Amino acid sequence: MRIITLTAAAVAALSLAACSKPADKAIDAQADAVEATGELKADALENKADAVDAKADTMTGAAENNAEAQADSMRAQADATEKAADAKADAIEEKK
Repeated sequence: MRIITLTAAAVAALSLAACSKPADKAIDAQADAVEATGELKADALENKADAVDAKADTMTGAAENNAEAQADSMRAQADATEKAADAKADAIEEKK
């Protein structure tokens, strides 16, 4: 009985300590920074795609189609960049 009580107390103490470790806060901050950087890069790519789309509106034929395809490619790259940053941030947080 005493072993069970000591084990339960140790588990409770460890779980409380894990919530307030400065190292955990640093890991969370690092993960947040990775996510924010990924979002900034993705936003920049989306802004470029919007600019290319705006130019495409002034074009016709094959030039317009190529510009629209380029914009779509940039948007796909932006999505991939954001997903990669989220995955990296999740991996960082799993190290806790």
